[in-house]
Amino acid sequence: MNRRAFLASTAATLAATTSRSIHAAASQSGLLIGMDHFAVRGTEWTAAEYIDYGASLGIDTVFLSELKVFPNFEDAYLAQLKSQADRLGVKLYLGTGCICSTSKRWSDAHGTPEEHLKLTIRVAHALGSPVARCYLGGADDRSTDGGIERHIEQVVKTCQACKSYAQDHDIKIAVENHAGDMQSHELVGLIEAAGKDYVGANIDPGNAVWALEEPLRHLETLGPYTLCSSVRDSMIWETDTGVAVQWTAIGEGLVDFKAYAKRFAELAPGVPLQVETISGFSKPLNWHEDAFWKAYPKARAADFAAFLSMAQRGHPLEAYQAPDGPCKKDAQVAYQKAELERSLAWLKANV
Repeated sequence: MNRRAFLASTAATLAATTSRSIHAAASQSGLLIGMDHFAVRGTEWTAAEYIDYGASLGIDTVFLSELKVFPNFEDAYLAQLKSQADRLGVKLYLGTGCICSTSKRWSDAHGTPEEHLKLTIRVAHALGSPVARCYLGGADDRSTDGGIERHIEQVVKTCQACKSYAQDHDIKIAVENHAGDMQSHELVGLIEAAGKDYVGANIDPGNAVWALEEPLRHLETLGPYTLCSSVRDSMIWETDTGVAVQWTAIGEGLVDFKAYAKRFAELAPGVPLQVETISGFSKPLNWHEDAFWKAYPKARAADFAAFLSMAQRGHPLEAYQAPDGPCKKDAQVAYQKAELERSLAWLKANV
């Protein structure tokens, strides 16, 4: 897409865009709050240790979003984990990574995409998770031959191949908008093509901004399809070549999370807000360059206008760098825990 042509249609929308923030307090009607284990990935704990830590925080759910946290997938071990979670009063959610064989992120460590997804469904069922989370890939997949549509087709085929298996295990497949791979309307297209009776979304407002979307608009599109979540805040600011994005603890970025939580509860009742803070670094999105738009041939002017309006309210943040030396890992873990725990404290106090 030619940048000038796209911006011409965007300009009028941007001029008319007003703040979408809702300043009223979010509902106090029992929105569940949890953590995605990836928020404290630096610990390199096992599933049991993440469950213990989550319970110590007084949260409702623990999202084990990668299979590598499990030493094995034996039925007895999985039953032990579920018993542990039940005893501690936390509900488990389960996820894995890429199930798209054409993506740059694909790995056959768990077999074919179908085998990988069926393993995730089996583990989810054993843990009492209502979903098996997975994803397509990342933003770089948008620039490959055939564009993102080629990869969407592959994910649809994998989901459909696992439909009866998922339904037999009473599990829904939750596809995440991951690392800027799909915009919200593209993920909705994937869900509708696969079958929304057994496929939905794992919504991530941080990944939304990597795909040029303002999180509240993103929520309006994906909310009705949402089965689970991995959430964080974001700071966005303008640069000479476009914008930069840096994820933050909740309450420390530009997202109105009071409004987000209120609308989330309305659009996805019963689904928990699960915090996945991944902070401390920025990502450039050089949209001033014509080449950038080749990856977004179907970008929507109104959505981009809202994204730009958000960026105009932002300011630069410094990156975090753990000190070198023998205590580097400890410092990184302490930073990750602080980001997560501040986010959970903010949500508990405000929503």
